[in-house]
Amino acid sequence: MTDTTTMSHVVITGAAGALGRAVAQHFLGQGARLALVDHRADRLAEVFPGLDNSQHLLLAGDVTSAADMTELAGQALKAFGRIDALVHIAGGFEMGEATHALTRASWDRMMNLNAWSFVAVTQAVLPSMIEHGAGRVVAVTAKVAARGLPAMAAYIASKSALQRLVEAMAAEAAPHGVAINSVAPSVLDTPANRQAMPDANPTEWVSTAVAAQTIGFLASPAAAALHGQHLTLDT
Repeated sequence: MTDTTTMSHVVITGAAGALGRAVAQHFLGQGARLALVDHRADRLAEVFPGLDNSQHLLLAGDVTSAADMTELAGQALKAFGRIDALVHIAGGFEMGEATHALTRASWDRMMNLNAWSFVAVTQAVLPSMIEHGAGRVVAVTAKVAARGLPAMAAYIASKSALQRLVEAMAAEAAPHGVAINSVAPSVLDTPANRQAMPDANPTEWVSTAVAAQTIGFLASPAAAALHGQHLTLDT
């Protein structure tokens, strides 16, 4: 996205979620062409009615599957010619066992959703950005990735691993004109979080619209000098 006068082409994973919708609306407002990725095709069609046309793509696939992501990235590249920005929102959260009682299933689930998915998605998209000599990748990590908390060991470890992946990939991609960073929200104000934490005060949370604007900044030419950074979003 080095030229603000041309239409941008953006891939968004986890697009049917609350943050994904806000990010999609942000880029639509800028006139971008979108490839919206989520696990279920029916959910994408429900959330984005009428958007699956010659300008945009609704793509169903598993972000933890390298094969799925390679296929979907190929569809986006065929339709768009290039991918200017990748916004990787897809992931998962769950409270877990005490750390000493952590199960392998819990560990694998969080690591696959939050860390490996970033590898699977970027290995499908990043080579084309490097070949083009330009691009932006924005991941969604978490403020809590900086420190362990009770009953959240697997989740926090996976988001911390994601941050380290962002940093390593940023150093590798920067010489090729690609900037890779993340946003690290505290708690996002989403319907799911309001339901899960009914006694909390959502005015203290980060709105998805604000998070989308920050992601938009990281995907813009203004963020060309940022590499491997995690912008903490908090109120």
